Amino acid sequence: MGGYMRCWLFVLGLLGSLTAHAESPVWALRGEKNTVYLPGSIHLLKAGESQLPAGFDRAYHDADELVMEVDLDNLDPAETQVWMMEHATFAEGKTLLDALGEKRHARVAAESERLGIPIEGLSQFEPWMIALTLVQLEYMKLGFDPEQGVEKQLQRRAAADGKEIGGFETVAEQLGLLDGMSDEDQAKFLDLTVTELKNVERETDVLLAAWRNGNIDKLDSLLTEEYDSFPDLYRMLVSDRNKRWMPELRRLLKGDKDYMVVVGALHLVGKEGLLEMAKAQGFKARQLQ
Repeated sequence: MGGYMRCWLFVLGLLGSLTAHAESPVWALRGEKNTVYLPGSIHLLKAGESQLPAGFDRAYHDADELVMEVDLDNLDPAETQVWMMEHATFAEGKTLLDALGEKRHARVAAESERLGIPIEGLSQFEPWMIALTLVQLEYMKLGFDPEQGVEKQLQRRAAADGKEIGGFETVAEQLGLLDGMSDEDQAKFLDLTVTELKNVERETDVLLAAWRNGNIDKLDSLLTEEYDSFPDLYRMLVSDRNKRWMPELRRLLKGDKDYMVVVGALHLVGKEGLLEMAKAQGFKARQLQ
């Protein structure tokens, strides 16, 4: 499984070897007067394997407020649906076959049929939206459930405890990045997604093990190694967003309250990850046990 499939578990709200690590995928950044906990998230987990790694409980307990990529408390499904119909569908007169060409279209049709949706049911959608749909269908087939993902678990817990949740961006801003890709990049993006669906189960098991063990070096390797062939996608989905989020993270680190900032694990790793960016600005980070 390449970097594109991995990104859906870790970017849009997913390990060394499988040897034991004592750490968790949760880091603590020391602010001027407070602590900002920075856990790496997976947006979907299996119902029977949804217990969060060590460190999450401590971070949640200490935090006065949660911040996520998107503020789930203020998410309006009807508004999101309207946005999707306006931005994720083709303009009149254009078809999926026009966008993909015959060879790519045939591959996508075969994959959608395998996952239980005839291609005719997807033909009104742009390639980026079909890519997301196929990935979600594949993970659901394997038993993954967004309701068991990190954000949804924490949202339910925060609602019960009366803790506030904030967000770095809106759904429209997040999905708008994909919608803004050129036609050729969207076609390439969908084609690569279809290719990687074949090995998703085995590769995801390895990835989840590394995440639970908090092995940041392996996470870095697994999550970024194949973006070399599509650097613009990595820049758009990861590094540019990190740069936009960093001023807000810095503001939180200068506050009086403790925060738990929950972002996809891909946003933490690498030279352009939030951890390295925070360290470069003088903030100390330690990994929780």
